[in-house]
Amino acid sequence: MNPIEEKEKQLLDELRSYGTLAVAYSGGVDSSYLADCAHEVLGQNAMMVIADSPSIPREELQEAIDMATERGWNLRVIQTVEHLQEDYLENKGDRCFHCKNELFSKMETILSEFGDIVLAHGAIEDDKGDIRPGAQAAANHCVVAPLQNTGLYKKEIRILSERRGLPTSEKASFACLGSRFPTGTRIDLEAMAQVEKAEEILRACGYVQYRVRHHGNLCRIEIDPADFGKLIDERTELVTAIKQTGYRFVTLDLGGYSMGSSA
Repeated sequence: MNPIEEKEKQLLDELRSYGTLAVAYSGGVDSSYLADCAHEVLGQNAMMVIADSPSIPREELQEAIDMATERGWNLRVIQTVEHLQEDYLENKGDRCFHCKNELFSKMETILSEFGDIVLAHGAIEDDKGDIRPGAQAAANHCVVAPLQNTGLYKKEIRILSERRGLPTSEKASFACLGSRFPTGTRIDLEAMAQVEKAEEILRACGYVQYRVRHHGNLCRIEIDPADFGKLIDERTELVTAIKQTGYRFVTLDLGGYSMGSSA
């Protein structure tokens, strides 16, 4: 058994020990792998809980639901209302805390009917080096991080996900639509919908790693530098389409896509 397989074995043993588990599931690489492992050892005693709110693109939500359905997971969709909370909308740098706090609070309330159920989220070893306000929310609610407990890194999770036949093994990184607003800029729900429409255009054109950063009437596109040539070739059609969402100016960030950027 190689080191990655040993980590997965440790993970499965830990998940099995919980007996009943509720996984904060988003459809991303990490939470999807965690969900699949939990389903393997706990079956219907593992519940995957996904939040439905305006901060999640409709296409992302539907893809996550479809995958859970196809794999026979015990899925529950819950409504979260971080978008109605002033602390979240103010976007002062702790937005993720308020988003995750809302999610975990709702999970606790809704799942209390199941008795003594453990809550888990998809934090991984890579996250330890980042500033993660959401991790504080998890700690406040005693949410466990099995992937992190077994020392799994993103690159390892992608390998193990591919072996499991998970379609997320090569999925690009994703963050909620609230991250498209610079820190200190108030989040506006109409603008959030505008960002979603603009990103749908990029996705439909075949871009995989992208962000639309919202700066009032200016749209700043971040993509993988390897796709700069493609975007330049398609710029006329892209600019026309994105302007139809309400932006006056459409720009390309020459720095390329930057994970965690919010400025």
